[in-house]
Amino acid sequence: MAHIALPDESLPGIVGLFNFRPETAGPLQLLAETLLRGESPLTSGERELIASYVSHLNDTHFCHSSHGSAAMAHFGYDLNLIDDIKNGFEVIEVSPKLRALLHIAGKVQKSGKAVTDEDIAAARAEGAGDKDIHDTILIAAAFSMFNRYVDGLGTWAPQENEAYREMGQRMAFTGYVRYSVQADAEEV
Repeated sequence: MAHIALPDESLPGIVGLFNFRPETAGPLQLLAETLLRGESPLTSGERELIASYVSHLNDTHFCHSSHGSAAMAHFGYDLNLIDDIKNGFEVIEVSPKLRALLHIAGKVQKSGKAVTDEDIAAARAEGAGDKDIHDTILIAAAFSMFNRYVDGLGTWAPQENEAYREMGQRMAFTGYVRYSVQADAEEV
């Protein structure tokens, strides 16, 4: 049960919070849409992997699983590979550039000041440009905020990967700004 009285306690994670405060939901959805589906040298699938990875590091199951599901949808991978994100990408093919960017994202999850000149140089050596680095750091910072929002208010999350299939498909192929609380209520 959430720490606050939500209008519909059956809605998981950020979904219930969006339903509680639609006026804050809109800007947050637009931020997610811009970061994960807007113009970027990184594919939407790569950006969803970064969001899912940071959410895993923050121990936020809902965001890790929902964005992991969106990444799997983008890549056409089996939903069970969401768990590979937790295992350091042993099965999912990650380019050296993306691996360097994930390393930076992991540093941002701890503290923005943890990112070093050496981390940036290593990413550049693998082909990362300014926009790759910028977008990675902003996604990692934003998802740390989203994760703290979801967990700070004590929301619940389904445990099984399968519970995130339709949500991940919708996030990947429909996006975030046309978000429907009712659609997620029917899924969970």
